[in-house]
Amino acid sequence: MLPSDKRYKAYIDILKEELVPAMGCTEPIAIAFAAAKARAVLGSMPDRVEITVSGNIIKNVKSVIVPNTGGLKGIEAAAAAGIAVGDADKVLEVLAEVKDEDKPRIKEFIKSVPMIVRPSTAEVIFDIDITLHAGSDYSRLRIKDYHTNVVLIKRNGETLFEAPEIEISSQGLTDRGLLTIKDIVDFADTVELDDVREVLERQIEYNTAIANEGIRGNWGARVGRVLLDVYGYDVKIRAKAMAAAGSDARMSGCEMPVIIVSGSGNQGMAASLPVIVYAREYDMDEDRLLRALCVSNLVTIHQKTWIGRLSAFCGAVNAGCGAGAGISYLLGGGFDVVAHTLVNSLAIVSGIVCDGAKPSCAAKIASAVDAGILGYQMYVRGMEFQGGDGIISKGVENTIANVGRLGKDGMRETDREILKIMLQTSNTITE
Repeated sequence: MLPSDKRYKAYIDILKEELVPAMGCTEPIAIAFAAAKARAVLGSMPDRVEITVSGNIIKNVKSVIVPNTGGLKGIEAAAAAGIAVGDADKVLEVLAEVKDEDKPRIKEFIKSVPMIVRPSTAEVIFDIDITLHAGSDYSRLRIKDYHTNVVLIKRNGETLFEAPEIEISSQGLTDRGLLTIKDIVDFADTVELDDVREVLERQIEYNTAIANEGIRGNWGARVGRVLLDVYGYDVKIRAKAMAAAGSDARMSGCEMPVIIVSGSGNQGMAASLPVIVYAREYDMDEDRLLRALCVSNLVTIHQKTWIGRLSAFCGAVNAGCGAGAGISYLLGGGFDVVAHTLVNSLAIVSGIVCDGAKPSCAAKIASAVDAGILGYQMYVRGMEFQGGDGIISKGVENTIANVGRLGKDGMRETDREILKIMLQTSNTITE
């Protein structure tokens, strides 16, 4: 067993690694980041671009607006933006400082520079491989497994950087296998808040701001606004509506940053905003809110570790159920309450598929948050789903493992069929 002091440091490191800012849906932004970095390696503007991406990247880039592009969608738009106006040093905020006068350069690049997009043949869920040509010069950059994990950089045949294959899947990341629900609750109870305050307060600030914009503005399908207009302002409705509204804005190109979790802005908002809404409703002090956010974020990350960054299993499920766990802790629950809340909520919504990033993600987030809240309300009333009910097993860790197996292994063929359906009416692949 890991000594408690090392586990404590690992949990802090996990929060700092995961809760980072990103502007725009993270898959197109990862393409923009790769393209901007490849351009910097090339040292000039390219005259030809080749992009090879895995199916899940295609799925998650197809239908969302790339921010600061004037409303453009798709792989080519994301790559063109990164090349023409991106700042690779800003990583997942690569397009954050694009000025209005620079945006026409993106469209001009798309018109004037040939771009070929191919599906990857590698058995890798997350794969972006981009090559830029300028006359006889070229640069190649590959990102694998997660959004900022650059594993290969080449220029004119010379390898400038290559990550050892055995380290690629976890390179630079703290071992998420250290997470358990019991230890997460213990960590939340005992953490010195100054060790996590900055990263959590930034999550509160950024995600609340974009959610408020989603409520005010005409973004996406306005799922958050519809929830409030139809069902009123009860706390459980506001918890769902704020999380949905953040997604409404983000999926439709809102140029505001969010704090992501498990590589996803939608999951970052779904895991945090409902807990924030409940804390404000019940006048919880800031310290209690920060401890509850430790629970919701780490519970979400723990679930997603079993499934992987991208899957046919909707990550909003994990985040919404994680929010339910955070709310149960916020309102005084210990390990038993958190664990049973999570099991109850997973029993309700572990079946929502991911058919890419797009406006309907907001509605899926609302459904997942609703399940998280219902899971808590069931347990405090003495009602729960039992081991043996479907994919539920006795013990919260066993249930998490079952859901992970479903999402990672059981839904592989589902993932392929979803992609086939999405590509029937798409011109994403150019060769």
